[in-house]
Amino acid sequence: MWSKSLWLVVLVLLTGCVPEEQVVLRAIDNVELAPGKGADPVLKADARFYNPNKIRMKVKAIELDVFIDGKKSARVDQKLKSVIKSQAEFTLPLEVQLSMKEIGLVDALLGLFGGKKYLINYKGHIKVTVRGFPLRIPVDYSKEVRLRI
Repeated sequence: MWSKSLWLVVLVLLTGCVPEEQVVLRAIDNVELAPGKGADPVLKADARFYNPNKIRMKVKAIELDVFIDGKKSARVDQKLKSVIKSQAEFTLPLEVQLSMKEIGLVDALLGLFGGKKYLINYKGHIKVTVRGFPLRIPVDYSKEVRLRI
């Protein structure tokens, strides 16, 4: 009898910690290239999210693969300690070293100096905690961007 009541209390507490709605990726803005180590540039951007829930969360990590024109060219693996306010928009900075050999060095250099448009896809998740419980928010966002060095 006691164990059934205990499990019911635990279940109610756990469901109370899960957000009612999914955090939404609204856009990835301010995409730019900066000089990096060697010939590989650094891709910088701001990921803009919205938390529609009435509870605060904490961002622990960003784990994304970055694809440029369908070719995997980088991995974002950032550890963070940011607070997400309830029912508010928030921005997370993204910074990743691109691999020019994955894109194709000659094509990439000609495109970057000429300001060619590229389709950039961010795919992965961000890790958050809600009242101490871990949660993964999926990210799959594509945007065509003109990149220049």
